[in-house]
Amino acid sequence: MNDQIEVGNIVKGKVTGIQPYGAFVSLSEDRQGLVHISEITNGFVRDIQDYVNVGDEVSVKVLSIDEESGKISLSLKAVTEPDGYKKEQNKNHLEELLNSSGRGFNSLKEKLVEWIEESKNNQLMQKK
Repeated sequence: MNDQIEVGNIVKGKVTGIQPYGAFVSLSEDRQGLVHISEITNGFVRDIQDYVNVGDEVSVKVLSIDEESGKISLSLKAVTEPDGYKKEQNKNHLEELLNSSGRGFNSLKEKLVEWIEESKNNQLMQKK
């Protein structure tokens, strides 16, 4: 399917097997690699078959090649999701949490004043 299998290259392959930990992708007649479950997408993956199925043609990025064992690590998310996707997703999630509670970091600020007062009182009590 693609003769140039080098780290950093984006290559096409065919999904040949799915396990709970990842998907096997045939890159040529004699080479295959693994897309680990963590490299499927940036979100939580409950079932890999929600994203790929045996027989699917996919584009994947070659992350590493272990020359000794011949194992090839691949990434689907590096090809299908834009750079910064996870960062933006996390930022949006944090903003939702802060806005939904209506308190944000203010509760920590309020507690800090309380804790300082408690500390002062404890120090006075120890001196007596």
